[in-house]
Amino acid sequence: MPENSDSSPNKNKVLDLLDGAKKPSRRERQRKEAEVIPPAPSVLDAQKANALDLFAEDKKPKVRKSVRTGKAVLGTISKILDPEIPAPVPEPKVAEEPAVVPVIANKAEIIDSDLASDDPKLIVIKPPILIPDLAARLGLKPFNIMADLIKIGVFPAPNQPLEPEIAAKVCEIHGFVFEREKRDKEKGFHKVEEVIKEPELVIEEPEDLLKYRPPIITIMGHVDHGKTSILDFLRKTKITAGEAGGITQHIGAYQVIHNEQEITFLDTPGHAIFSDMRARGADITDIVVLVVAANDGIMPQTIEAIKHAKKARKTIIVAINKCDLPSANVDRVKSQLAEQGLQTTDFGGDTEFAEVSALTGAGMDDLLDLMALQAEVLELKANPKATARAAVIEARVVPGRGTTATVIVESGTLKVGTPFICGPYAGKVRSLINDRGVAIKSAHPGMPVEVIGFEELPNVGDHLTEMKSEREAKSLAGERQEAQRLVRLKPQHRNRMEDLYSMVRDGGGKAQLKLILKCDVQGSVEAIKKAVLAIESEKVDCSFITAAAGPITESDISYAASTDAIILGFNVKVEAKAVKSAKAASVEVKLYSVVYELIDQVREAMLGLLEPLTRESVIGHAEVRQVFKLSRGRAAGSFVTDGRIHRKAHARVVRGGIPVFDGRMSTLRRFHEEVEEVRTNFECGIRLGEFNEYQEGDIIECYKLEKYAQTL
Repeated sequence: MPENSDSSPNKNKVLDLLDGAKKPSRRERQRKEAEVIPPAPSVLDAQKANALDLFAEDKKPKVRKSVRTGKAVLGTISKILDPEIPAPVPEPKVAEEPAVVPVIANKAEIIDSDLASDDPKLIVIKPPILIPDLAARLGLKPFNIMADLIKIGVFPAPNQPLEPEIAAKVCEIHGFVFEREKRDKEKGFHKVEEVIKEPELVIEEPEDLLKYRPPIITIMGHVDHGKTSILDFLRKTKITAGEAGGITQHIGAYQVIHNEQEITFLDTPGHAIFSDMRARGADITDIVVLVVAANDGIMPQTIEAIKHAKKARKTIIVAINKCDLPSANVDRVKSQLAEQGLQTTDFGGDTEFAEVSALTGAGMDDLLDLMALQAEVLELKANPKATARAAVIEARVVPGRGTTATVIVESGTLKVGTPFICGPYAGKVRSLINDRGVAIKSAHPGMPVEVIGFEELPNVGDHLTEMKSEREAKSLAGERQEAQRLVRLKPQHRNRMEDLYSMVRDGGGKAQLKLILKCDVQGSVEAIKKAVLAIESEKVDCSFITAAAGPITESDISYAASTDAIILGFNVKVEAKAVKSAKAASVEVKLYSVVYELIDQVREAMLGLLEPLTRESVIGHAEVRQVFKLSRGRAAGSFVTDGRIHRKAHARVVRGGIPVFDGRMSTLRRFHEEVEEVRTNFECGIRLGEFNEYQEGDIIECYKLEKYAQTL
């Protein structure tokens, strides 16, 4: 058995060698297995192939490929199904002219061509507006545009971008209309800027929407006549105790409830420099309460308050205060009021009045009743559902809160989260605080509130207006700030060479006092700035580098050091870092809490800039009687005709009424002794410096130079 098993494979090998037929290799067997005829395509596949052939017929030439795989190739289904329909004969192609494709320099031109208007006179360009681009649009050369710009007073560099307003003027010269574009960040192309306007004030509201609002009453009068004291009694507070010097120096807004009726009060300053604040208080208010002290009577600021109230056409109620004093004279006050055109009711006029005492509270109820009665007569109404509008009466920067403003709501309801526009600045109401310091959710018409949420410090007197969205508010604020920037960039007056020559001839022009003013509230900034600039001087110019509300910061110190300015602080503090910087830079910082002290010190500083003037004071004359020759030069033997001749004084030699020498006296002798002075009717020997050309009959005039302070 083992032999059979071993011999079988050998036999197979022998048989294989004897077999002459060659077996296919493994690769050949794989190739034969792959060469299988695929099944015939379906009708749908044939239609798809036919459709593709129709599209590719004209573009690509048909290339015959050698069929190596033995695949079955079928014709077009349409030709198989309908063999009797002849194939369409292609029409002969007409030679077409090649289309002219414009060469576009950049993508901006594609965008502009898509947005170009049908009006050929309309020019739409996106910023930045360059002179070559504008010239190409107008069909001109760049130097033509430069010439037009020079004519309108603009001198830009060739590659300097132009403002849209300037480009509009140039287009207008050539009969074109310029339209500004704005980039849409979301869509990535430029579009014409949409016009966003502030909601207009509706003068006539529907009667069914109007509701009674609290009256706004402004308390006005002379300083220290008791305006804030009356308000303290009404509110049961002590505002005066917190005022520096016991005088009010900014507008305060408060609210009092009398007989279940709200009354809004505005307390205005009585100092002379706060005239603008009193004018704003008269414009915002409905009723003016004129406070007159019974012991002082009508004063200058009282007359000014009457003028503001009459100009604003407001109802006036007179409160004669301090009637409890022994020196009070009510009849004299009434007669003075009549001289100013305010005839009281007991004198046959129509001006209501009340005799009160803020200290004892006498007559306060009568005053409140008069206010409520006048409010009913005026029928004060507002629409709480209208667009919210409020008047800014004060603005300041509060640490921890940022920029805040005290406003009085005029119409609508101001709510937390409301986007608004106020002058050139946008914002969103983040918090509302009433006059008691309590956070509230909304403020109705006639209510004073402190608004937190301003981006920048608003100007006092601006109106806060509700906007539809925060995006519209910011867009409108950007337009207004751009307009202000263009106003600041207008060409300023430049010094001419003739002006420089005249300044050199006159002694260098005026002295300059540069100031940086920081106050607690924006209203004080305006008042103090106006008062300082009102100081008249022909010799000193006072200018403000910056004037704003807020504490004195390190940047203020560096700014003052670079401009050589003095920093004035009114009711503000200096930051800790700023104190160190001021010492290092030797910057002078002055802090004040009473306004008239600040004004007086500014006036003294202006006087300190003036150099003292020098004037001559003649003290005596001497006549030359004989000239003596000395070993070194000559001396004049003289006789003192009047006054005295002093050794340390100045002297001049006058010959025939014309001075021939002016200098100091070197020698004064009487006989052979040096003396300090020689009086009238005495003889002396005089030598003046190195002068030796004395002649008999000359007059020696002795004088002193005195310095005295200048005036503004």
